[in-house]
Amino acid sequence: MLEKYRQNLKVDGTDVISYTTKVAVIDPINKTLTVLGYWSVTTSKHINYVARELGLTLIKQEDRLN
Repeated sequence: MLEKYRQNLKVDGTDVISYTTKVAVIDPINKTLTVLGYWSVTTSKHINYVARELGLTLIKQEDRLN
């Protein structure tokens, strides 16, 4: 499924894990990916990659507050 970054990125159920940290959650019903916090450039690349590959709308925490 996710060929790029596969050494340091995985999807476990609805959790997106970069290295060993849960960084985002997939909502398959609404087709969204909610980012859990602020991350490094590399981890942000992982999150954006998952959203693109799975056709999900990216939701950042600050978007949820508005």
